[in-house]
Amino acid sequence: MKYLKKFAAMGLAVVMAASMTACGSTPTESTGESRTAVSEPQTPATESTVQDSGKDYEDCTLTFSWWGGESRHEATIEAVRAFEEKYPGIKVENTYGAWSGWEDSMATMFATQTAPDVNQVNWNWLTAYSADGSAFLDLHQVEDVLDLTQYDEASLAQCTVAGELQAVPASMTGRIFYWNKATFDKAGIAVPMSLADLMDAGRVFKEKLGDDYYPLVLGEYDRMILMVYYLESAYGKPWVEDNQLQYTQEEIEKGLEFIRVLEEAHVTPSIKKLLGDGADSLDKNPKWMNGTYAGIFEWDSSAGKFNSALEDGQEFVVGEFFQDMGQYQGGYSKVSLAFAISETCQHPREAAMLLNFLLNEEEGTTIMASERGVPLSAAALSNCQAKGLLNETVAEANGKVLQWVSYPLDPKFESAALKSTDGVYYDVMSGLSYGEYDIRTAAELLVEGINEELAR
Repeated sequence: MKYLKKFAAMGLAVVMAASMTACGSTPTESTGESRTAVSEPQTPATESTVQDSGKDYEDCTLTFSWWGGESRHEATIEAVRAFEEKYPGIKVENTYGAWSGWEDSMATMFATQTAPDVNQVNWNWLTAYSADGSAFLDLHQVEDVLDLTQYDEASLAQCTVAGELQAVPASMTGRIFYWNKATFDKAGIAVPMSLADLMDAGRVFKEKLGDDYYPLVLGEYDRMILMVYYLESAYGKPWVEDNQLQYTQEEIEKGLEFIRVLEEAHVTPSIKKLLGDGADSLDKNPKWMNGTYAGIFEWDSSAGKFNSALEDGQEFVVGEFFQDMGQYQGGYSKVSLAFAISETCQHPREAAMLLNFLLNEEEGTTIMASERGVPLSAAALSNCQAKGLLNETVAEANGKVLQWVSYPLDPKFESAALKSTDGVYYDVMSGLSYGEYDIRTAAELLVEGINEELAR
């Protein structure tokens, strides 16, 4: 089977490309859900403000893009406005929105060199769109204004591709269980502390709460990540190493059988049932909001949106890694999000000033807090801890993840050809759930698709 990345330009790409004005141009306001937004006009700066800032920069307009939820949008916009007040000659045009369709649009712009000056990026985008260093600036060129000493060498190494530091990492993340304790209380059992507890919860939920209630909800991609966690726990080796899949088809068949058993044991709803809910994402699913689905396996940095989506009377708690998955500590961590400056940026120094303000400086990090996870920057982390700004749930989950997981994530694990809604993972996991594939066929398709991507 051949799985191709989608590089078709979409509406958002057109809007974003149109907003990529040269430094010094006049911003125009956009409205509606397209989310191409610009900062509000600032009051002219006084002479003292300019002197306080040092005026060691060029007047210009920067373009800045990111995706996320409402709270991330609000915090980032506020931080950008604070930056503009500190540096009155620099204006920032913001483009932001939800994740859906975002990568397709950005891929088009990276390919056509029409991307914004500053971009929030996924870690794997560095190898997917700039394997030769052509899309993103080597940030060592601007380290006189972007303080890279706030980051440990290991995290910077994950963003170094083709010998260039192509992005600065904002945070590290990994997957962990979260539970709605209120639903487990309703069922008369504690939240799962082991795989055995989880399997038993499937039976109890069905008997005491009814067929619609499940202790864990897993989409197609969630199933893939949980399967890898299970296999790494059982076999003690990374999923991919040196661009080679480390698991045999027989071992992968055991992982897929594990996923099928979860569905058969009423631990998680079928893909058909989940799609029938009609929600765009799990956090927007009414059955998650009201506690009918009582658990998720999600990124630690995503805790906030799932917690805030719950209705009154629900109780969101961080779970534990299951020690009875196997004798090894499976799972992985990765750079959650990073920021990159496009090679086409005409004012890289000013763009680096924006990043330093958002990621390292006290004023910016106070506003940004933990909207992109627990900060990796030592200065930002110290500031947020001192001021009590970290989301306690995110911090708790992140601490558990980094203490437990022991395997690296292959950069191609999140390739669009694998993880997109028409990619390999979705095809295999939905096909298995619908009964279109047996375990052997599903494993063959998964191995074939992964090896094709690794060979690119």
